[in-house]
Amino acid sequence: DMKIAVIGATGYVGNAVVKELAARGHKVTAFARNTGKVFAADNVNAVAADVNATDFADKLQGLDAVVSAFNPGWNNPNIGADFAKGAAAITEAAKAAAVPYLLVVGGAGSLYVAPGVQLVDTAEFPQEIFAGANAARHLLTDLRDRRDVNWAFISPPAMFYEGSPFEPKGEYRFGQDDVLMAGDAPAGIHVDDLAKAIADDAEKKAHLFQRFTVAEV
Repeated sequence: DMKIAVIGATGYVGNAVVKELAARGHKVTAFARNTGKVFAADNVNAVAADVNATDFADKLQGLDAVVSAFNPGWNNPNIGADFAKGAAAITEAAKAAAVPYLLVVGGAGSLYVAPGVQLVDTAEFPQEIFAGANAARHLLTDLRDRRDVNWAFISPPAMFYEGSPFEPKGEYRFGQDDVLMAGDAPAGIHVDDLAKAIADDAEKKAHLFQRFTVAEV
């Protein structure tokens, strides 16, 4: 088993990742602003944390990997600025704590739909989430050339599924920088399969200094 932390542990993706890692028997540190909402298990330690606090790096000491599913909330009117500030704080804390592998969950918006054209810049992209997606794109740009922090960056596909009638498939396929397609439409994934892909990657540390994406098979 490994010691793996999840930042944003009560969010949509973060919660699914905590459950997946716990089911695999890892020692999970679940960072959240509201620890009462963290998935409860014997091997999940819920820790109240503010990523912008000066002592946050101390909380990342001794971990094998950190998954950052940080999101200041899609309904937050300052999401762009808050995401940028929080993400930068997480990156610097991971650097200071010499985290072996920081896997950032960074949105589909930075994936390419054509040469030089990212999803976030297309006319179809929902403007209400543009600020957050744009901030995540800038984070990837900032990380690309960095070798002082052990980063990896996963962009989920353009669509998520959960609940009935959708069932997780237990498998997924990889992509790199382009939106994965299912025929003529962007591909999707069940959130539990996304969590599986994230847990697999955190265990294997398979994409150091790379961005990748996944989608259903």
